[in-house]
Amino acid sequence: MTPKRVFLAARTMPRHDARMTNTPHDVLVIGSGAAGLTAALALAQTKKVLVLAKGRLDSGSTAWAQGGIAAVLDAGDTFENHIRDTMIAGAGLNDRETVEFVIERAPSSIDRLCELGVPFNREDGDLHLTREGGHSHRRIVHVNDATGWAVQAALLKAAEENPNITLLPGQSCIDLVTGRNQVEYSGSGRVWGAYALDEASGKVVVHVARATVLAAGGAGRVYLFSTAPRGATGDGIAMAWRAGARVSNMEMMQFHPTCLYNLEVKNFLITEAVRGEGGRLLNPVTGERYMEKYDPERMELAPRDIVARANDDQIKRYGLDYVHLDISHQPPEFVMEHFPTIHEKLLGLGIDMTKGPIPVVPAQHYTCGGVKIGLDAKTDLPGLWAAGECTESGLHGANRLASNSLLECFVFGEAAAKDILECWDRLDDPPEILPWDESRVTDSDEEVVIKQNWTEIRRFMWNYVGIVRTTKRLERAAHRIRLLRDEVEDYYGHFRVTTDLIELRNLIECADLIVNSALKRHESRGLHFILDYPETDPVGHDTVLVP
Repeated sequence: MTPKRVFLAARTMPRHDARMTNTPHDVLVIGSGAAGLTAALALAQTKKVLVLAKGRLDSGSTAWAQGGIAAVLDAGDTFENHIRDTMIAGAGLNDRETVEFVIERAPSSIDRLCELGVPFNREDGDLHLTREGGHSHRRIVHVNDATGWAVQAALLKAAEENPNITLLPGQSCIDLVTGRNQVEYSGSGRVWGAYALDEASGKVVVHVARATVLAAGGAGRVYLFSTAPRGATGDGIAMAWRAGARVSNMEMMQFHPTCLYNLEVKNFLITEAVRGEGGRLLNPVTGERYMEKYDPERMELAPRDIVARANDDQIKRYGLDYVHLDISHQPPEFVMEHFPTIHEKLLGLGIDMTKGPIPVVPAQHYTCGGVKIGLDAKTDLPGLWAAGECTESGLHGANRLASNSLLECFVFGEAAAKDILECWDRLDDPPEILPWDESRVTDSDEEVVIKQNWTEIRRFMWNYVGIVRTTKRLERAAHRIRLLRDEVEDYYGHFRVTTDLIELRNLIECADLIVNSALKRHESRGLHFILDYPETDPVGHDTVLVP
């Protein structure tokens, strides 16, 4: 740590005027999406679990997942096929052991979801399987084109019905509680829960538990254009980093090739499955089906990084605002049956996908890097486990294969719960924790600072740290981050926290991690394409940052 960072950490010590959670809980789960609720449901068989959500319980990324969940369920498919497809998409940066671990547990994850009542599409009684980019076989189970929403609803229903689970929305987590926040100071790094802003009361509450599961999602909103929900501001990654956990491969930010181009609707995703069911990418000026130039064998079903760069190249080369995705050659009833949500949404915007093309652009979609975890979902910090998009488990490598994200949530949510339960008797009861101190801060009179900095971060990250990078652009981004960090930390030290301020602080932290990681990788691999180093090294190595 630099001296400056030590100083800043000291300023974020807890402040007065807060209360401990009244009801004792054994485990704290931060995040109410697929990873968090999977962990909570497994833990709740024997433990009292508190689940915190920023905003609504269903406002995370899980509900936004259109495509589906990848699993080997067809007789003609094999685990080895799925493993190979994942490793190819990940450009040699995946951890083989992790990939095997996740993929071999996919069928049982689907079974559990069926038991919870997720209404997966079926054909003649069997699960209907679709295909997406990078997959060699049909293996995507889905609920039309709104799989995530159905999964979120089923998990929430199960959690709401479980007497051992308390669901608490409207909680913006500020920082993890560690040994340095104990009444009797400890430098152990042991995590005991989190400080969170109760959005309704404006008070900061300390939530304490024997074990904490971090499932707070990705950092997509660090970019100007993103398919991620509003709250995807990298909170979990930033909190873990400040607490002393390593992060890995943060330069690997996935850009989805096909986000709807619409000036009013800036983050509506057009699922990979549209291409999986025959959708074609066309240049709107020439009418050319251009993927033949970039990946003649796989065409539109190439991995996302290849298709996103192809779309970006066409847009820049021809001075376009967007490219076309066209599935209108398929029968109208086929399109409406497979993509009812998208079809209805587009009709409301004056676009009929059964009759003509959809204007699309690439947009940030998924954070492949994050807090480093093992197969047991443990982080570097005692008492802290993590799962889902806020982590780097080794599954995705340099590029996530389509529909492996929800799968990762289920497998590592289960893994975290299993490990916590196995080592429960060795976990100490929480010590007395200092309350949050607000004695030296006031209400802000300059909210415009937050809005300005938020916009500035997202814009220069898009322009300088996007799909195609250069060292010069990365250095420019790093310079701006240094200037903004000082401003944000000064603001944070003088004014009461709000959700916007918490998110801004985390955005600048994640932007810094992304840029530093990108500057350390002197090659192009997967999602990280840099013009200064266009070749790929013979052996891939993770970019690991240490606080």
